[in-house]
Amino acid sequence: MMTNLFSIFEPSSSIFNFSFNWMATILGFMFIPYLYWVSASRWSILWSKIILTLHKEFKALLAPSHLGVSIFMISLFSIIVYNNFLGLLPYVFTSSSHLAMTLSLSLPLWLTLMIFGWLTQTKHMFAHMVPQGTPFVLMPFMVLIETISNVIRPGTLAVRLAANMIAGHLLLTLLGSTGPSLSSFVLMALIFSQFLLLILEAAVAIIQSYVFAVLSTLYTSEID
Repeated sequence: MMTNLFSIFEPSSSIFNFSFNWMATILGFMFIPYLYWVSASRWSILWSKIILTLHKEFKALLAPSHLGVSIFMISLFSIIVYNNFLGLLPYVFTSSSHLAMTLSLSLPLWLTLMIFGWLTQTKHMFAHMVPQGTPFVLMPFMVLIETISNVIRPGTLAVRLAANMIAGHLLLTLLGSTGPSLSSFVLMALIFSQFLLLILEAAVAIIQSYVFAVLSTLYTSEID
């Protein structure tokens, strides 16, 4: 029961032992237009632009019959760049700096391309072993060189990504471990250099993800 006129402004007032005063704040959300909740945020707009740009890049590298591969490559880029940036956080395991992670991405992709190419386009795969205009004497050597370069592709993809990610993290760790033994002036310079290295690592995280996806796309485009 209302004891005085101003008791309606008390947060503790209730009706049937249930407080309705703070409920009014929540009920206010019901009057917000529906488009407010479904409109894209700045982050989602930025990510959509990145995906569209990547799709245009991959589409230029692929044959018209393989345009659907760009969706897979964008997903691959997203997974790698997510793990790369996650590894920049303190005390977070950097999975993309280990061969177990990078090989699990590159090896199945390479095996799938090889199996598909040799089963469906055997003549094209054989022709790809010998570049056009190669002298007859050099053909056996060219086949050997092309075979080796083709076999080591998953390894180079995996090692490139892992080595670039672990190198920056190792440098940051080595520089950070010398901090307690330095003077105040040198420590400030070290913190500034660590900040610059962190920016560089963020750029490397994006670049290496892009390189991995682009090279995978180029390997896919060879199977026309």
